[in-house]
Amino acid sequence: MKLDILAFGAHPDDVELGAGATIAKEISLGKKVGIIDLTQGELGTRGSKELRKIEATNAAEILGVSVRENLKFADGFFMNDKEHQLEIIKMIRKYQPEIVLCNAIEDRHIDHGKGSKLVSDACFLSGLQKIVTEIGGEQQEKWRPKLVYHYIQWKNIDPDFVVDVTGFMDKKKESVMAYSSQFYDPNSKEPQTPITSENFTDSINYRARDLGRLIGVDAAEGFTVERFVAVASLDKLI
Repeated sequence: MKLDILAFGAHPDDVELGAGATIAKEISLGKKVGIIDLTQGELGTRGSKELRKIEATNAAEILGVSVRENLKFADGFFMNDKEHQLEIIKMIRKYQPEIVLCNAIEDRHIDHGKGSKLVSDACFLSGLQKIVTEIGGEQQEKWRPKLVYHYIQWKNIDPDFVVDVTGFMDKKKESVMAYSSQFYDPNSKEPQTPITSENFTDSINYRARDLGRLIGVDAAEGFTVERFVAVASLDKLI
């Protein structure tokens, strides 16, 4: 299956938090989108890998993505090395996306920055013909995405561009809250973490509304880029 957009996240819920509204909007426009989780989030303070798998499946259904896979890398300990790069290259060549979304370039959680660089490097390597990969006994064709964008997570990194996601924040919020084990629940008896506060849940909306305010719309999501943002003409900006 060829996809228009393939979004990678170090953990289940990274993609929803960073780019959920953008993905929902692109799907509404007829784009085919997939999600690849690098780990099962097994080191998370709350929940379990089994529960997070169920939550990830539910979140994917809410967003309407075409496919979701988990590479089962070691949470907290995966590396940007040949072994891990090859597994990601296989996914890129399998789905042949035009656009890849990946983790924030740096963040509070060490897996986010690692995952960001790992996926970015694999996107380049995937276009090299002499790197041979196979799936199901069949050799894959080389493929390099046209664009690699990094969504924003815990840290308030200044975006290089923002996407107007007006009308899609409810869908994003619903997909995020599908991970009921991970976020604010006043009745939970599990330990508190930085993302279980009510303030963090509220930040999903107020960050998007603030970015939207800055471009004159109701809500927006921000991304950083690896090359200059180009426009077809001066009047093609919002």
